[in-house]
Amino acid sequence: MAGKFELKKSKNDKFYFSLLAGNGQTILSSEMYEAKASAVNGIESVKKNAADAGRFDRLDGKDGSPYFTLKASNGQVIGQSQMYSSAASRDAGIESVMANAPGAAVDDQTA
Repeated sequence: MAGKFELKKSKNDKFYFSLLAGNGQTILSSEMYEAKASAVNGIESVKKNAADAGRFDRLDGKDGSPYFTLKASNGQVIGQSQMYSSAASRDAGIESVMANAPGAAVDDQTA
């Protein structure tokens, strides 16, 4: 099963998306957007930038847990991962985003 983007609307009427791997696990989450069109543009930006390994920042949380962010060409963060238990797991998450995002379908759950 291929990965997909899920586009959703929050309880406070903001829009966000998640990239799910083929197994249904969330591998990247967006910020909250005021407009649906902005969230859709964010998805397109993830699709475009996920193929470039240089757009990923490997980081560590306050508790030392590894995670990553994906940045657009302008340097803005367009997605963030979950916290991982190891750097190797984080790197596998990056590889999963790189493999899944470019061709992922969009499941619009806002309607």
